Amino acid sequence: MTINGKVVAITGASSGIGAATARHLGSLGAAVVVGARRTDRLDHLVTEIGQAGGSAVATRVDVTSPDDLKSLVALAVERFGRLDVLVGNAGISRIGPMADLDIEGWSAMVDVNVKGILHGIAAALPVFARQGGGHLVTVVSTSGLKIVPTQAVYAGTKNAVRTLLEGLRQESTAGALRTTSISPGYIRTELIDNAADDPAVREQAQRNMADLGIDATAVARAIAFAIDQPEDVEIGDLTIRPTRQG
Repeated sequence: MTINGKVVAITGASSGIGAATARHLGSLGAAVVVGARRTDRLDHLVTEIGQAGGSAVATRVDVTSPDDLKSLVALAVERFGRLDVLVGNAGISRIGPMADLDIEGWSAMVDVNVKGILHGIAAALPVFARQGGGHLVTVVSTSGLKIVPTQAVYAGTKNAVRTLLEGLRQESTAGALRTTSISPGYIRTELIDNAADDPAVREQAQRNMADLGIDATAVARAIAFAIDQPEDVEIGDLTIRPTRQG
């Protein structure tokens, strides 16, 4: 099975990488099940994909809720009979020196970026086991590859997920499960808009994005590439960044 005909669920699909991935996979013939908190945007996305000839359904998903992830997976199975791929894309960023002691921000990143992925894994694995296969594609970050000041905790959450997927991969070498980590660099999304309370830190991040950022479709194409491999081929890690990013 190529992408055409596969059933793909996507978290954080109301904007940015998630929305771009839903549009791209839908255009390639995948049935997409999109989840996010902003349901008005999801409804518009489903309409857009349908008007382009694709197939999509939506449901509200807050990845901090295990039940919401179960509902996302259940919707895929109910509407399309199976789930082939879960794209764990939902994430938040809080940037600033650790000396700021942003405990609330740290906790929020752990809840969304780490626990949110675990909730998705817990929801999808039983379905994958019944089907005899499945694919977890998770969006991490180049922030975990090049550690810089003000992003230590964010990078830590992304590296925790990278470690979780590698451990899961090694537990699943019978061939029933594939895992892929996608590490985007500067991608034009809404991620940094609320990433910092300090105006100077936020404005610098926005300047970097304006100067270097590339379109989210670049990541969507990378996700499609990983999904489109033969069942006996796993793309473990992909890094997608602007050519000018240091």
